[in-house]
Amino acid sequence: MTRIAAVHGALAPHRHAQRDITDMIARVCLPEGADRRVLDRLHDSARVSTRHTALPLAAYAEPRDFGALNDAFVEGALSLGAEALGGALDAAGLSPRDVDLLMFTSVTGIATPSVDARLVGPLGLRPDIKRLPVFGLGCVAGAAGIARLHDYLLGRPDDVAVLLSVELCSLTFQRDDASAANLVAGALFGDGAAAVVACGARRPAAGPVVVDTRSHLYPDSEHVMGWDITGSGFRVVLDASVPDVVRKNLAGDVDAFLAGHGLRREDITAWVCHPGGPKVLEAVGEALELPDGALDVTWRSLAAVGNLSSASVLHVLRDTLAERRPPAGSAGLLLAMGPGFCSELVLLRW
Repeated sequence: MTRIAAVHGALAPHRHAQRDITDMIARVCLPEGADRRVLDRLHDSARVSTRHTALPLAAYAEPRDFGALNDAFVEGALSLGAEALGGALDAAGLSPRDVDLLMFTSVTGIATPSVDARLVGPLGLRPDIKRLPVFGLGCVAGAAGIARLHDYLLGRPDDVAVLLSVELCSLTFQRDDASAANLVAGALFGDGAAAVVACGARRPAAGPVVVDTRSHLYPDSEHVMGWDITGSGFRVVLDASVPDVVRKNLAGDVDAFLAGHGLRREDITAWVCHPGGPKVLEAVGEALELPDGALDVTWRSLAAVGNLSSASVLHVLRDTLAERRPPAGSAGLLLAMGPGFCSELVLLRW
């Protein structure tokens, strides 16, 4: 039995209204004199009100090579990572020396030594801590990370394991790129971090229990989402077929997973869903035939901070724990999707 003892989120320091971000992107991506009505419609339909960025907005109009952008990632990841991890441990009533495993995930920058290694000394984590940096899972990594903490703690029930996600999506923004994928990403993604503290069965803790997890990789879908690595950094791959993949596959996966535990969709009292974007969220609601309001926490997170890639579902989990307070003993389902294309399901008991 794995128990989620605490979740803490952190946001990048610069907060902007969606309209200000749209105006900046129009200046640096569209040719002079170009009609910006398509861009405006994309950003208006994203249902995002505000977002946070690692750099001041004016900095994104300046030319920067991949090295400079990655330097900014490392600096920002260390600051936000320390804030998220420290806040989660405080909320769980634990000290840094209590942590036995630290898993770090990001898909928006790279570092060797990894960000988790660079945080050990400054945060006072033990030098014998087990570390697991993970790259490439993208938006699904928040859910997959909890699942892998659960796998670890099943074998080490006295341990404390922490998942730390830091995503500085704005640093992947491509100047002078008017492609649909870049403009859509520019409408949705923000910068933030989150940390989850999980405790094994023999470690006293309060919070929801992880009952089981399920991973599913969909064949012939590698083209749907990911990065093209270029001289200017990470260039987003974002295919318009993502909502169709969700509609085709998600309901069957969820139903089979729940049935293995004697449950149906109607038994789920809290849906903790990654805010992939309006079209993806609408596809989730339609595929699962969810009642009105089932994804309200996710929609509010999308509006307030945008899509934070792997950190987003963890922010939704934090907000669900704070706002919804499902009945004790009831079931919840945490779910996310990402590059591969794949889904990750985590069954919770409140």
